[in-house]
Amino acid sequence: MSAKHPIIALTGSTGAGLSTIRHAFKVVFQRLGIVPAIVHGDAFRRYTERQFAALLGEARASRRHISWFGPECNHFHALEAFFQSYAETGSGVLREYAHSAERARKLGVPVGEFTPWRPLAPGSDLLFYEGQHGGLKATTWTRRKRRSGDFPPGVDRRRGGPGIDVARHVDLLIGIAPAMNLEWIQKIHRDHTKGLCAPQESVETILRRLDDYTHYIVPQFGLTDINIQRMPLVDTSNPFVARDVPNPDESICVLHFRDRKRYDFPDLMRRIPEARMSRHTTMVVPGGRLKEALEVICGPILEEMMERRRAALAAA
Repeated sequence: MSAKHPIIALTGSTGAGLSTIRHAFKVVFQRLGIVPAIVHGDAFRRYTERQFAALLGEARASRRHISWFGPECNHFHALEAFFQSYAETGSGVLREYAHSAERARKLGVPVGEFTPWRPLAPGSDLLFYEGQHGGLKATTWTRRKRRSGDFPPGVDRRRGGPGIDVARHVDLLIGIAPAMNLEWIQKIHRDHTKGLCAPQESVETILRRLDDYTHYIVPQFGLTDINIQRMPLVDTSNPFVARDVPNPDESICVLHFRDRKRYDFPDLMRRIPEARMSRHTTMVVPGGRLKEALEVICGPILEEMMERRRAALAAA
């Protein structure tokens, strides 16, 4: 953690709703005049889309399961090194991934490819990470055969799995974990509407990555400062035949706070319409009020971060 160069991380599965929370934070950043360095987790994937497709074919032939969630397909050490470097210096080495045609045009690389590794542009007030591994803490994992290829500079490629602790560098860690069936519905619907793949292929991906989800995504929610769970108020009992995603008014959001002393809950309840406390560390808000609630809850935290940053820089 760092007073001069704080880090905020959103963590959760693809399809969980990370982008919705990112947009809410952008509103707060703009209101407070904060300049964030926004980094996406897919920048630290190990393979291009083409390489992953080939690796997936090999894995299927040998009845082995791999996914973007697990260590075989990610530069976990590079992610931790980047967080540590940013906390210490306000910079670090990373690359960007072209996950769409629009993003590819902006980056000048083909879809499914990376830009070269390069230093983060200077001038940010904080780092804002959105991805699957912002709260990763892994002590061990099975070593698997790795392909050679592009590797981040300054990170020892010989290092294996033990000792990863991305979470220790994060000043505010937020987990996004909708009800499981809702998360699956959101992923299937997103993949289909964006033309990424057919619904049955999305289902295959969900089932294939369950083991990595259990071991590398779920444990992060035990380390988060705030967990956000969106719970549907309509029938989602069979996510594989659902035709649409429940809208915000058809859901509630359960927010769990790890350190209740950090928050003035009576004040939050006054400022967030229709909010209520279900436990002494848990708040329930209507789904349509989530963005508003995040602005009220996280605004003071960000102001405090910036005050500490100004004091630390002045004392340096």
